[in-house]
Amino acid sequence: MTAYRVREAAELVGVSDDTFRRWIDQGRIAAARDHTGRTVVDGGDLARLLETDDSAAADPIQRSTSARNRFVGIVTRIHSDPVMSQVELRSGPHRVVSLMSTEAVEELGLVVGSQATATVKATAVVVETRQDNR
Repeated sequence: MTAYRVREAAELVGVSDDTFRRWIDQGRIAAARDHTGRTVVDGGDLARLLETDDSAAADPIQRSTSARNRFVGIVTRIHSDPVMSQVELRSGPHRVVSLMSTEAVEELGLVVGSQATATVKATAVVVETRQDNR
């Protein structure tokens, strides 16, 4: 299970920590406690929130960077066959779909709810993950 702390989840969804905590209190998304006692949300639940709730869609890339073609987000769908996979990523209001080998999906450890970055160059989309994302 990929779990996100409230701060991380709020950033990925594009809302403040306080708003995200209100959503937890309202039952809009489930939360649990990790082994240190911090509030966390399941990546799969976060992916479902992003897929079904367009009001949660704000651009989370509010950083100083010259790379305007990088989308940090949450994997919301993966459709695979033995050779190829279609990976859908939601980054704030953006939906990015990448076609890649199923082997690449497995090597990257991509699952619904995992955080990833889509880098767009011309017609190619490259999906990256952090090493500790597995």
